[in-house]
Amino acid sequence: MASEELAQKLQRRLQLEESGAAAEGEAAAAGRGEAAAEEEEDVSRSCLTASAGAELSAKLCRRQDINEGAAQPRRAGVFNPYTEFKEFSRRQIKDMERMFRLYDSGRDGYIDLMELKLMMEKLGAPQTHLGLKNMIKEVDEDFDGKLSFREFLLIFHKAAAGELEEDSGLLTLAKLSEIDVSIEGVKGAKNFFEAKVQALSSASKFEAEIKAEQDERKREEEERKHRRAAFRELKSAFTQ
Repeated sequence: MASEELAQKLQRRLQLEESGAAAEGEAAAAGRGEAAAEEEEDVSRSCLTASAGAELSAKLCRRQDINEGAAQPRRAGVFNPYTEFKEFSRRQIKDMERMFRLYDSGRDGYIDLMELKLMMEKLGAPQTHLGLKNMIKEVDEDFDGKLSFREFLLIFHKAAAGELEEDSGLLTLAKLSEIDVSIEGVKGAKNFFEAKVQALSSASKFEAEIKAEQDERKREEEERKHRRAAFRELKSAFTQ
């Protein structure tokens, strides 16, 4: 009897030990799973931190370049040549725009190095590869290696203000373009009152050009109306 009780106690202890070992195994497995999950989360967090750090580093580098003059801040808003380059008339700006579009063979809104090369050749003043790069560099505000329309207008702005060297390829371009850029605007005024007179005169001329364009459009519309009326009369005469 005593031996049976002892055997039962030993069996229960064995079962308890086996169940305890199983529990420890499950706990260890769970611990390993949690550790793996935490490790994966740490890796993910480090990746995100690295990505955010790289983006912040790029922004800080660009800000430093802007502060040091190695880059220009991005311009906000829509570029309006008529308000920004007031020293030129609407007709002059339209002539420059036609010329820009003529040589923008890629129709991407820029004149790149090869298109500038072709332009200078057609103007009869071919340039070396280094000369072309220097021409772009003189007005390349965003350092993208090509000319936007605003940067193209800067060529004539600098030429009109006498800011280009005599041996500059850009000055040659401005002279050969057959676009009159001899007006210096209020920059050439001797005093404040002369500047005011020039500014008022420029504004009046600007308004006069706008009115002339509007009158021209009205005349064209009237002519179209007359032609349509004459055609209807002629048509009705044949149908009777």
